Amino acid sequence: MKINKICCIGAGYVGGPTMAVIAKKNPNIQVTIVDINEERIAAWNDEDVSKLPIYEPGLAEIVAETRGKNLFFSTEIDKAINESEMIFISVNTPTKTYGKGKGMAADLKYVELCARNIAEVATTDKIVVEKSTLPVRTAQAIKSILHNTGSDVTFEILSNPEFLAEGTAIQDLLNPDRVLIGGESESAIESLANIYGSWVSQDKILRTNVWSSELSKLTANAFLAQRISSINAISELCEHTEANVNEVARAIGMDSRIGPKFLNASIGFGGSCFQKDILNLVYIARSYGLNAVADYWEQVIILNDHQKRRFSDNLISTLYNTVSGKKIAMLGWAFKKDTNDTRESAAIYVADHLLSEQANIAVYDPKVPSKKVYADLNYLQTRTDAENKELVTTYSDPYEALKGAHAIAIMTEWDEFKTYDWEKIYANMKKPAFIFDGRNILDKAEMTKIGFEYSSIGQ
Repeated sequence: MKINKICCIGAGYVGGPTMAVIAKKNPNIQVTIVDINEERIAAWNDEDVSKLPIYEPGLAEIVAETRGKNLFFSTEIDKAINESEMIFISVNTPTKTYGKGKGMAADLKYVELCARNIAEVATTDKIVVEKSTLPVRTAQAIKSILHNTGSDVTFEILSNPEFLAEGTAIQDLLNPDRVLIGGESESAIESLANIYGSWVSQDKILRTNVWSSELSKLTANAFLAQRISSINAISELCEHTEANVNEVARAIGMDSRIGPKFLNASIGFGGSCFQKDILNLVYIARSYGLNAVADYWEQVIILNDHQKRRFSDNLISTLYNTVSGKKIAMLGWAFKKDTNDTRESAAIYVADHLLSEQANIAVYDPKVPSKKVYADLNYLQTRTDAENKELVTTYSDPYEALKGAHAIAIMTEWDEFKTYDWEKIYANMKKPAFIFDGRNILDKAEMTKIGFEYSSIGQ
C-alpha cells in the first residue's frame, strides 16, 4: 500500500517526536498527530516552539521546520483517521490501578478505545501500527475489534515498538540501533519499512512476528532496568566496604562482554517505561504460572524502591534523625536530565517520604513547571493539595531555592548543577551544610574543601 497520509493518535512523549522525525524525513507524506487533549494540541501549535508540551533537545527545531508543511497537530481525530492509510496508536498504557492485575498489568482501555474509534469511522483499508508499549498478544485484541466491524474495510496490524531514551529521543530516532516491525502481512511490513528506509539502512530494520516484537520491547526495558538495579545493589555494598562504586563500574564496564552503559549508580531509575514494563512482564509470567520468572524480574523493582527509600532514610538519619521543620532543597524533579518528564521520578517518592517526616521541601528544576510538581505529589494521595502546597515551595531561581537550606538533595543529573557557585551556596546555607548527591555528579573533594558535609551513592 502506498502511504500518502499518516495519522498518529496520541501527542505525547512517543507520538510527538517520532512523527516529527518521520515528517522531516518523508516530506512527501502528510503526518497528522491527533489528541483529545485540546490544551496539549494548542501547545504543539504554539508559534513559540520553546513552549511545546514536551522538551527534547532538537525537537523544537524539527517541529519549526515541518509544522504546517507536512506535520499537523489536530483534535479532529475522526477526520485524520478516515483520511490516512496508516494509523499509529501512541496512547498511554499505564499500570492498572483497579480490578484484576491492579498494580502490575497494563491498562489497555485507551488502546481499545482507539481500536473501536478506528473501526467506527474507517471507510478505506488501513494499516494500524501499535506504537505504545503493550503486553504480548495485544495485537490479537486489536485485530479482533477491527475485524468484527461488519464492514468491507481491511485492517492490517503491525507492532512497531519504540526504543527511545528520553533526553536523547531525537538522536535515537535519527540514528536508531534498530527499527523493529512485527506483523503477519509482508506488504504491510514493507509499507512501514519503506517509511523508515528513507533514512534508516535496511539492515537495521528487523522484521519479526507480532508477538516477538511486542515481547522484545518489554524485554529490552527489563534488561536495562536490571543493570541499574544491579549496580545500585553493589553501591550499597560499596558503602559498607570502603569500595568505590564508580571504580567498580569502570572496572567491570571495560569487560567487552558487559560494556559501560547503564552502570551509573544513582538514586534509582524512573520514567514511564521501566517500572511499567517490568510489572507487565511479571504479570504475564504469573498469568502463565511462571512464578520463578516473575519473582526474578520483580526483584528489579523491589531493589529500585529500596534504593530510593535508602536515600531518604540516610538523609534523615544524617540530619540527626529529624527533618521536621527543616528546609530540604531538591535540585531536579524530572526523572533524568534533558527531559521535562517526571513519571515515576525518584524525586516524587523521596519528597513524599520527607514530607511524611514534616520536612519543608524547596524544589528547583530547569524544565519542570510548578504545577507539575504539585500534581505529582497530589497523585500519590498521601496528603491534601493544600498540605502539599504548604510544605512544598517551587522556585525559578536555584540560588533562592537553596538559600537557608539545611540540606541539598540532588535528584536529577542536570549539567547546570555542576556549574553553580557552590561557595556562594555554602555561605547562604544553615551549618553544618549537607549535600546528598543522588546522581554522583559533584566532586567530593571539592565539595568537602568548601565545607560541605557531602554524601554520595556507593562511596
